[in-house]
Amino acid sequence: MSELSNEVAYLVFDIESVADGELVSRLQYPGEDLSGDEAISRYRAELLEQKGSDFIPYTFHLPVSVVIAKISRNFELLDLVALDQPEFRPHVITKLFWRGWEHYNCPTFVTFNGRGFDIPLMEVAAFRYGLSLGRWFALDARSFDQPRYRYNTDKHFDLYEVLTNYGASRFNGGLNLAANLIGKPGKMDVKGSMVQDLYQDGKLAEINDYCRCDVLDTYFVFLRSMVLTGRISLEREQEIVANTQSWILAEAERQPVFKQYLEHWGDWENPWLEE
Repeated sequence: MSELSNEVAYLVFDIESVADGELVSRLQYPGEDLSGDEAISRYRAELLEQKGSDFIPYTFHLPVSVVIAKISRNFELLDLVALDQPEFRPHVITKLFWRGWEHYNCPTFVTFNGRGFDIPLMEVAAFRYGLSLGRWFALDARSFDQPRYRYNTDKHFDLYEVLTNYGASRFNGGLNLAANLIGKPGKMDVKGSMVQDLYQDGKLAEINDYCRCDVLDTYFVFLRSMVLTGRISLEREQEIVANTQSWILAEAERQPVFKQYLEHWGDWENPWLEE
């Protein structure tokens, strides 16, 4: 195992996905011979009328962007990668996601509401593509030691779950609000509701740029959550944030979207410095 494998303790990730039009056509409108795009358009219109949202359930989805930040045991950013770039093939993305987790010796997943969307979507994708997830399901382990166990934060630290006390409250505003509370960009030009249309317009690069920025926001929210839960001090968090800002700046030539991210960067105003 590589030196990096030993260092990676957390995988902060986000997923962007799109509806499988052929599947929607076959299951929602059997015998009507609708194209994938036609079926998606019709289903979205029906959902919007019925529920006020045109988001198609994740069970119909394919992952088209998975971006992962590799984080060390001392909470520093080691790397940030988009899986299967530039092809972004759903079956390859799915395999790289799960085999990567195993390669780094099953580190802690970190998400924002990943228990309700990202992880189930990737489980269904593994089911679709015939991948074995024995170490993830760990059916022979005690229930509370299984990685999928809701309260096992050693294997999945869902920031939404932690901030809402596992659904006891609601976190209105989501990741965008959490990021803005600590001076980070949050949503910029692209929002999750736009991903399906961007994909149908062939704009995979824009989708992955959006996903990269969401992962950075999630990472910074994770750092503040580590302060909240007593894992690190506020001073240490601020040091890591400064180091990460320098890393983003250095990567901006290779990933131009990082320039935009830094343009929207707002340094958190520390009230304790005024006392």
